[in-house]
Amino acid sequence: MPTGYSRSPKLLKGALIEFSERFIGPIPNVIVFQYNPESMTRTLEVWSQNGGGESAAANNTSNTAQPFDPPETFSLALELDAADALEKPESHPVAFISGVADRIAAMEMLLYPQGDSLLGGLMGSISGSLGGTSVSGALGGSSGVQPVPRGTVPVVLFAWGPGRIVPVRLTTFSVEEQAYSPLLYPIRAKVNMGLKILTPKDFPTGNRKLSEDLAITAFNFTRKQKEVLAAANLANSVESILGMLPF
Repeated sequence: MPTGYSRSPKLLKGALIEFSERFIGPIPNVIVFQYNPESMTRTLEVWSQNGGGESAAANNTSNTAQPFDPPETFSLALELDAADALEKPESHPVAFISGVADRIAAMEMLLYPQGDSLLGGLMGSISGSLGGTSVSGALGGSSGVQPVPRGTVPVVLFAWGPGRIVPVRLTTFSVEEQAYSPLLYPIRAKVNMGLKILTPKDFPTGNRKLSEDLAITAFNFTRKQKEVLAAANLANSVESILGMLPF
């Protein structure tokens, strides 16, 4: 939307950053938002023991008790459109063939448990074709691809400018496909997703992977920044109090 000011700063784009070993290695897969969502709903859940109120009083639990950071979730809607890319198919060959299906698939895979990497799966297929003989063993070396434990989703960071870079897990995901190519790939879609912020206690305490350490560092940085901003509001509070004085 035009602002009427020619020097308006260029907005940063939000992104989901996946650290997964389902590919060739632990290479971050950055899913940049084509368009930033117009709004985002954030919810912080207040802790209560047995519902709080009278039951909390009966258990001698203070109604102000908060043993840990409140769980935070948020929801947003992303618009995807391949119209611009389809105008220049030589520059966007993937979009020319599959529309926005690749971007939808990249987001969907954040919900799936990690399996072997693509390279590891290829090696396994070749090994099976050779009657179970490992290709790396036949070459006298190792493939360098470590197996990923099944049953875990990849570590994902939600990046929303420098003020909010947090580890998240997708809790809800729905896609409204609105237009299709002749091959029936979606060329326009709306993705609604819910995200839950992960805290350091959601990660193992020992033998953590580099991606998990990075996720914890990002959470702590954003948490400290929130505390600094809250402290900075004291200046506004002092100004408001002075404005209330009758003299």
